[in-house]
Amino acid sequence: MTAGQIAALVAAGAFVLLVVLLGIMLFKLGRTLDEATIAIRKAHQNSDPLFTGANTTLTHVNTQLERVDGITSNAQTVTGNVSALTSVFTATLGGPLVKAAALSYGVSKALRARRKKAKGEIEGKHSRPAKRGAKRRGARS
Repeated sequence: MTAGQIAALVAAGAFVLLVVLLGIMLFKLGRTLDEATIAIRKAHQNSDPLFTGANTTLTHVNTQLERVDGITSNAQTVTGNVSALTSVFTATLGGPLVKAAALSYGVSKALRARRKKAKGEIEGKHSRPAKRGAKRRGARS
C-alpha cells in the first residue's frame, strides 16, 4: 500500500463519517419537522372553536353597539328638543320674569326704606330733639 492509497482510505473514512453524521442530523431534523407539523395541526384544530367563539362575540358586540347607537341618537334628539324648549322659554317668559323680579325687588327695597324712615321718625326724631332740648336747657341754666 502506497501513501496515496492510505490517504484515499483516510479520506474515504472521513467522508463516510461525514455522511453518517449528516444522516443523523437529517434524521433528527425530520423528527423535529414531524413534531412541528403535528403541533401546527393541533393548533389549527383548537383554533377553529376559538375563531367560532370570537365570531359569535363580535356578532353580539355589534348588536349591542347598534343599540347604543340608537340610544345615542335618541339622547341627541332629546338634547336638541330641550335646547329648543329652553330657547322658547327664555324668549317668551325670560324677559317678563326678569322684569317682574326686578320690579318686586325694587318694591320690596322701597317698602323697607319707607318702613325704616317711618320707624326712625317715630323713635328717633321725637326723642332726639327732646334730648337736645334738655341738653340746651341744662347749658342755659
